[in-house]
Amino acid sequence: MTAAADPPRPQHDEPARLRVVAIADSDSYVKWASALVAAIPDAEIALVLVSTPLTVSAAQERAALEGSGLGADRVHRVAFAELSAWLGFFGPDAVVLGARGPLVRVLTALVADLSPRPVIATGLPGISLPARRAALIYRAQCDLFILHSQREVEAFGELSDRVSIPMRFALAQLPFASGGIGAAPAGGGDLVFAAQAIVPREKAERLVVARMLIDAAEADPSRRVVLKLRAAKGERETHHERFAYPDLIDDLGGAPANLVVSYEPMARALSRAQGLVTVSSTSAIEAIARGIPVIALDTFGVGDPLLNGVFTGSGLFGGTGEVIARWFRHPDEDWLRENYFHEEVFDDWIDAVAGLVHDRRRGDLAPRTALPVRGGPLRAAWERKRVLGSEDRTLLGWVALVVGAPARQALILFRRLRGQQPGPPGSSAHVSSTSAVRTSTTRTP
Repeated sequence: MTAAADPPRPQHDEPARLRVVAIADSDSYVKWASALVAAIPDAEIALVLVSTPLTVSAAQERAALEGSGLGADRVHRVAFAELSAWLGFFGPDAVVLGARGPLVRVLTALVADLSPRPVIATGLPGISLPARRAALIYRAQCDLFILHSQREVEAFGELSDRVSIPMRFALAQLPFASGGIGAAPAGGGDLVFAAQAIVPREKAERLVVARMLIDAAEADPSRRVVLKLRAAKGERETHHERFAYPDLIDDLGGAPANLVVSYEPMARALSRAQGLVTVSSTSAIEAIARGIPVIALDTFGVGDPLLNGVFTGSGLFGGTGEVIARWFRHPDEDWLRENYFHEEVFDDWIDAVAGLVHDRRRGDLAPRTALPVRGGPLRAAWERKRVLGSEDRTLLGWVALVVGAPARQALILFRRLRGQQPGPPGSSAHVSSTSAVRTSTTRTP
């Protein structure tokens, strides 16, 4: 891997060649960003892993890059304090920000201060429905928001109009689904369960899943049940997991010999799969692209908190009984066209970036203004400290954390007493002076 102090030098003899930097930290965003920018033809590409509490380990990095098309020599680990100088040396035409909303807002402010200011694009690393107002608020200063289905573009476009946050959207096939639907791997026998850190959230629900995996393994000892995880102990992932499945399985008496835990790349796990089971992971789209049948688990219902409403009409829903019996299914053709399997001719994100870069080079790209944050500099400093951790060494950041942490805990307690669930950090109603962000049990966009 190239050292942070030695970014690739600009090719000034090729002024028309697009220079693009993707910046990411956590596992899902690294996987998304690396595969996305690797698809840009004839461009100088770099991926920066910025240091935050969620930055991927070396093992997670290797797993995220596998199959992305981006070589490890294009990847650079950069401390936040060095990021501005690093970008200034590289001289990007465009920067793609792949991170949770609060970090995107911090990174956008940094990138917007570069001179000349690059085009700033952003996106979400998979299924992005339902469209969330917070996702727009955090990314309001970006020039382009990349989405992955026509249905998502329509939903976010309607939301943008409704909340008066103008945004340009572009369409890209999910990097893990590009090329359309292929043939299923021959001879695969594994039942692969794609675990999610916060879906379902409660311990009782996750115990149901753990029992389902044990029962599926015991129902057919000749075939494996693979619990596919994104982070080993000591590693972090995009969202914090309170109740880990290996621990819950141990609580239920332990795993049969054919129930195994895997941290390998999803593509490798799917190469041996008979079928995939998940609640709402984007791995379902990755499996469908490979011709592998899927069960979208509806045992806990269907709706926004479970992020599985997107599968309505797909024909993929099934309960624990169907999983244990391995009654996998393929999706409805009409659903496919609306959801992630549109024809590549409709993808316009690369042309959109190139057009914005053209405007930038001519001096015609007007910078976008960030939405004001209610709470002013102290609130902004608190958010920055929350997402950067020890990488934020400012005095105001420490002051904001000392003041903000007890206040947030008091707010969480107050909401619990009222029977409400606290939202993730940065999703509460005071993130914007223009509109309230509804607190929810779902992930931070």
